[in-house]
Amino acid sequence: MKKIFFALAFASFFWSCKTGGTAVTDTKSATETVAVSINLNDIKDDKVMVVVTSPKITTDEVTYSIPKIVPGTYSIDDYGKYIENFKAFDSKGNILTTTKVDDNTWSIKNAKAIAKVTYLVNDTFDTEKGSGFGNNDIFSPAGTNIDAGKNFMLNMHGFVGYFKDKKDLPYHVTISHPETLWGATSMTDLDASKTNDLFVTSRYAELVENPIMYAKPDYTTFTIDGMEILIGVYSPTGIVTAESITPEMKTMMTAQKTFLGKVNATKKYSVLLYLSTMTPDDAKGFGALEHPTATTVVLPEMMPKEELVKSMIDVVSHEFFHIVTPLSIHSKEIHNFDYNAPKMSEHLWMYEGVTEYFANLFQINQGLISEEDFLTRIAEKIAHANAMNDTMPFTTMSANVLKEPYKAQYLNVYEKGALIGMCLDIIIREKSNGERGILDLMQKLSNEYGPSKPFNDNQLFAKITALTYPEVGTFLTTYVSGSTPIPYDIYLAKVGITKSITKTAANVFLKGQVPYIAVDQKTKEISVKPNIELNDFYKNLDLKGGDIIVSINNKPYSLTNIYDMITSSQNWKENDAITIKIKRNGVEKVIKGKVKLPYEQKEGLNASDATKKALKEAWLKG
Repeated sequence: MKKIFFALAFASFFWSCKTGGTAVTDTKSATETVAVSINLNDIKDDKVMVVVTSPKITTDEVTYSIPKIVPGTYSIDDYGKYIENFKAFDSKGNILTTTKVDDNTWSIKNAKAIAKVTYLVNDTFDTEKGSGFGNNDIFSPAGTNIDAGKNFMLNMHGFVGYFKDKKDLPYHVTISHPETLWGATSMTDLDASKTNDLFVTSRYAELVENPIMYAKPDYTTFTIDGMEILIGVYSPTGIVTAESITPEMKTMMTAQKTFLGKVNATKKYSVLLYLSTMTPDDAKGFGALEHPTATTVVLPEMMPKEELVKSMIDVVSHEFFHIVTPLSIHSKEIHNFDYNAPKMSEHLWMYEGVTEYFANLFQINQGLISEEDFLTRIAEKIAHANAMNDTMPFTTMSANVLKEPYKAQYLNVYEKGALIGMCLDIIIREKSNGERGILDLMQKLSNEYGPSKPFNDNQLFAKITALTYPEVGTFLTTYVSGSTPIPYDIYLAKVGITKSITKTAANVFLKGQVPYIAVDQKTKEISVKPNIELNDFYKNLDLKGGDIIVSINNKPYSLTNIYDMITSSQNWKENDAITIKIKRNGVEKVIKGKVKLPYEQKEGLNASDATKKALKEAWLKG
């Protein structure tokens, strides 16, 4: 899973990873299936009817459950809360007695007679209140959308559940839908009809890992080194198309495949992009959620194309690298994931951290970003990691991530987790004279385990040490399972990188995660936030809290194009001429002046030791 923090910061004032292994189906039950029917035609009160035909039940009582949590989200989401009017029937249509055990589970009496269950599903997008992080919202890419005749985001865990002890049966899912809508997915539709789709999976976990997005057909396909890629887009206004973002996606994914080399066996991969209007009843949690053969992405439609593509590269590259871990390398906790009584693995440093590290390393490795850009990203991750609890053992946090105080440290998987990957990479490069790195380690682990052979959580460090060097094992026990903060300077010095302090122009409209501006949802007007200390940009132009920004340099701005305003400001230079029309106390006023940028001291990184150049080049380009 990857969240877009920049987007989250700006979204906050608008309102003032995942995988499971493949198991062998029980041959005794090979002829049994779970048949599911989902009706996307007859939508009532924004709800979808689901009918599940039961396999043979041999007990007097059975439970049917909707997931409480899905792997990759690391949060309790209780998808069962979106289920209504749950009923069970026998073969003659008689209603069986059911009891709701908890938010996600129903108990069914006289279960030997059960023929089917039915229920209505509400979507999650229109219940979101904020960013999807730090509140009780379901993270949008893991959520569901029901917009009759326009869009259905079917993350299957929000629509389909499982009977107790029947998760390993094949699922046959029939979806009826308007002819004008097409389902983008990595699954194969086995029904030739234009209004009916049939998807078959070997078990429940495989179904959950295959989202489908129904919308007016807007997709592209291309092939890279034997892998078929599908880019599917839903843009409410049509301003963004699959074709318009495909060149950048193809360049990025080609570079990823080249970087990975033999570490992947995925034959088809889908990117499902949902663009939100950011209205009160639409998605607000921006980022992406990975699956073995797909990524669901949710971003604001109002983002300028350049920023949208940058965000897509950031999140999709992260999710794509999950085909290495946890798809090919994962513990028993993930392989046998319990959707309603989960036990978490200790190794988020690898699942999310190494994945995030790869998402940055491949870009410098393949020439998509400069060395300066890469080192800036590493410096930012160090700063962010240092702001977190740096003495909390990472393995302890990971195993307990669903509860506090560990849950509050989850975001560190993208910061310290990635830096753990970096340090391991540097150690392996140093000990192998630049010939091998962490990618080589992941290749070996993938060969050792693979999608169908999970490892024991408490044995991974020993296996990694055996495949690499004693120094790697010491690092893992000292800094990953131990409470000692990582001395990044020591490891970066091995590749000739040292700290530097620079004076950097800061964002005019944002300080950290705190915006200087707000938006009125009713009028869509942008205003300067009152009662906060304004930076030099505002002081120099005598802008006051409460001033409504009407236009800048004769271009009108409002909620509908606020991202254009933010993007433009990033190109402003010190002493550029600027004209701002504002409305103060109901009276319009034109202010002319010069841009005075706010500055901040930032700790950066640069290559200062030429004697380490060869190892640095092996690290970044090897």
